[in-house]
Amino acid sequence: MMSRMTSTTDTTLDPAPALPAGLTTRPLERGDSRIVFELIAAQEQADIGSVEIEEADLVGDWAKPSHDLGARSVAVLDGDVLVGYAELSGVDRADAAVLPSHRDRGIGTWLAWWLRDLGRRLGSPVVGMPVPEGSPGDRLLAALGYEVRWTSWVLQLPPGAEIAPRELPEGYAVRTATEADLRAAHDVLEDAFLEWSVRDREPFDDFRASLEGRPGFEPWNLRVVTDHTGAVVGVALVHLTDTGVAYVARLAVRRDQRGRGLAQVLLVDSFRLAREHGAGVSELSTDSRTGALGLYEKVGMRPTATWVNRAVRLG
Repeated sequence: MMSRMTSTTDTTLDPAPALPAGLTTRPLERGDSRIVFELIAAQEQADIGSVEIEEADLVGDWAKPSHDLGARSVAVLDGDVLVGYAELSGVDRADAAVLPSHRDRGIGTWLAWWLRDLGRRLGSPVVGMPVPEGSPGDRLLAALGYEVRWTSWVLQLPPGAEIAPRELPEGYAVRTATEADLRAAHDVLEDAFLEWSVRDREPFDDFRASLEGRPGFEPWNLRVVTDHTGAVVGVALVHLTDTGVAYVARLAVRRDQRGRGLAQVLLVDSFRLAREHGAGVSELSTDSRTGALGLYEKVGMRPTATWVNRAVRLG
């Protein structure tokens, strides 16, 4: 069930908390993707017992022309070791991590302050970030007054299980997206996601850059369903991780084409192709804003992790 964020407004920006003595800060650079990946991976391993992040996720996001990494990020260093980081993407999407061996030193509190300060300077009405439910990060943000905006789940197809195939309607086809399909695919994705997500429309150049700039991207990763006129009416973006996980990062069907089984066709198609390329596990995520959890459970997928997006309003 979706949790609604209260109207609590943050009024605790000043004075800034102090970082522990000896730590330094600087903006991130694109060349920092490896050390940031290692930091996030260490935090995820400690909190949820597995690593969900890929370095390619960072590289793809940082490739977007609209994302000014230098102005929207901070690295916290103990000598040459990255022990904390934070960045703000778009209007309100924050991400942060602290090296588990450096917890309980006030670094997380300082990063939360830094993000709120940056958000206010950029005119953001709210700043929020995803954290594993019940994790140290979740407890810290709750103590700092962050409310839950929504809940999300990682779902996995059990080993050996397959989603039952659906036949496409007559005249419809599923195939790899071509260069000529990219704008239409972007429109289908954005139109669908903006039905429930309150944010600015993603620029097409960001979409293209996040695809082409992601290490390991291959054309088959972007699949489309077309109708009898050849128009793109459904889209799936699947990533194949270094650990053999097929992860459907985006899935959408044009509103007037829903109820015809197209999303299920795309899921079956994406996971099949990923298995042909070496995937052993099939996953995706959804959140309480979409109302899609039950649909994925009906096709045999099961939740393996629960995350919450905690946020604070900037008055």
